[in-house]
Amino acid sequence: MQQKWKIVAVLFVISIVNYGNRAAIASVFPLLRADFALSDVMLAGLGSAFLWSYAVGSPIAGYLADRVSRTRLLLLSLIAWSVVMALTGFVHNEIVLLAMRVLLGVAECAYLPASVALIADHHGPDTRATAMGIQLAGLNIGLMAGSAIAGYLGEHFGWRVDFFILGCAGLVLTPIAAMVLRDAPRSQSPRELPPDWRDVGQLLRMPAYVAVVSGAMLISISTWVFLNWLPLFFYDRFHLSLALAGLSGSSMLQLAAIAGAVLGGYLSDRLAGGSQRRRILLLSIGYFCAAPFLLTFLWQTPLGVINISIFLSSLVRTTGSAGESPVICELAGPRLRATALSILNMMNCFAGGLGIMCAGLLRRSYGLETVFGSLTVTVAGAGVVVLIGYYLLARQERMQHSPTVDHLA
Repeated sequence: MQQKWKIVAVLFVISIVNYGNRAAIASVFPLLRADFALSDVMLAGLGSAFLWSYAVGSPIAGYLADRVSRTRLLLLSLIAWSVVMALTGFVHNEIVLLAMRVLLGVAECAYLPASVALIADHHGPDTRATAMGIQLAGLNIGLMAGSAIAGYLGEHFGWRVDFFILGCAGLVLTPIAAMVLRDAPRSQSPRELPPDWRDVGQLLRMPAYVAVVSGAMLISISTWVFLNWLPLFFYDRFHLSLALAGLSGSSMLQLAAIAGAVLGGYLSDRLAGGSQRRRILLLSIGYFCAAPFLLTFLWQTPLGVINISIFLSSLVRTTGSAGESPVICELAGPRLRATALSILNMMNCFAGGLGIMCAGLLRRSYGLETVFGSLTVTVAGAGVVVLIGYYLLARQERMQHSPTVDHLA
């Protein structure tokens, strides 16, 4: 196996653990609610605290990943989040639990921009989206497995066991990652000069980049509202066990996302043909097609229909969005890849944390069904924003390639 695919394989496994950490807590909300007498707002705070601390640390982590070894930064993040997860299992009051979620966000924020940029360094435009799609599939497997396993272990052994297991899993993976992961040779990753903040300003003046990030923020609201609240919704609405609620709250969402990530990465490489504009168009189409399926939450819909709607919405959306990270890496270039991805992560996490908190505030007055159904607007809005980015990029390309006409006086 080529080294570039070995790197993808190891990052695939690490990504499962990484996103398993994020998803585990939502599946044991009923246990935490009983153990610590937590309100809906406090439950929302556990999800938002992680995302907001992750967001604050992301720009710094991305900036470092463009200046130092991506591999070393990635390994440090892996060790840090594993230790935090293991220590969370010893928590005995809600304030310390909240603090551990904050620390987890800080520990994890360096992983995704460094790992995605590392993949981009080793893979050219012909395989980049496919490789990133495989890692994205690992992230979604982690969300599904983390929810289901945490629910099962919580129901049978208490909520602490899952945190111990996930922490140990990360520490076991660390020496394997250290043996396989390598920064790309300079000839493959031409980062002659480290970026400075003026380069970041130039990045933020790129309309296509701003449009893709803005669309991703709107999608992040819906994604994190579902991840945080679906298990509790299934537990309360359909009276499922913790294990089944965790599985139902993630399986349809993530099974579709796994398939969509791999399929979308392949299609993006084949249909886009190295064109940034085509990748963005596929992204917009995916958002538009995914939005209507969420309307089923607005009626008294059976569990089976809800699961089908979640599956189809997630499948279509992730098939389109598999080109998101590749197009950002291509827009930013090798010197700013991690920085550009970290800004994306920062904005996604701020938006996702806000969505979780708003859903917690609105849950008692309107119910989670209404909250979930209203997310149709945010997903369709993301399609509109990204489509604007497509037209702006197309206009920019036409201006760059239009012939200069000399006018004689």
